[in-house]
Amino acid sequence: MKKRKIPMRKDLLTNTMQPKKELVRVVIDKEKNISVDPTGKKPGRGAYVSLDPSKIEAAKNSKVLEKSLGTSVPEEFYEELYSYVDHQKARKELFGDK
Repeated sequence: MKKRKIPMRKDLLTNTMQPKKELVRVVIDKEKNISVDPTGKKPGRGAYVSLDPSKIEAAKNSKVLEKSLGTSVPEEFYEELYSYVDHQKARKELFGDK
């Protein structure tokens, strides 16, 4: 039986390679709109961040997303990202790893 390869992505916040399922993609499109990409399929430049709410504050302070995406990231987006990550973490704790 062949073992499936787990797709890995680099987490911008910790600078480590992690399974794609444990990260969330942040994408910037041609119109410079920044959004959370839960499917991982939106067109545009993507950056991966961990599903750890405490890391989002660190990302905001270090401006790591700005550097990666090449544009300024609005305060409201960090709030949206934090609530998404917090929700996903709660789901993972409730339902386990799916």
